[in-house]
Amino acid sequence: MKKLTSATSPVTLHHYRNLLEVEGIATEIKNEHFGSLLGGMPLTETQLWVVNDLDYDRAKQLIDGTALDESPKASWRCAQCGEDNEGQFAACWNCGSTAPQK
Repeated sequence: MKKLTSATSPVTLHHYRNLLEVEGIATEIKNEHFGSLLGGMPLTETQLWVVNDLDYDRAKQLIDGTALDESPKASWRCAQCGEDNEGQFAACWNCGSTAPQK
């Protein structure tokens, strides 16, 4: 298991985790609940770890912007479940499938 990235807010890491899961990359979030011990003040940064070391390079590439910058601008319909999604979403809010590439 390799540490991929960290943040003071788990919201960003959950977004990354969702994107990586759609790509078949298993991850684990650590230190997520430490902030609740002191009324929301984080004791340490929340961390996102890649479970399989062989997935690390691909995961790093995805969160470093190559996949995140490919979000469509126009609304799109999910090919997997048929749900309508707004253009800023790179993954379907209903089933997690990735948006079609331009």
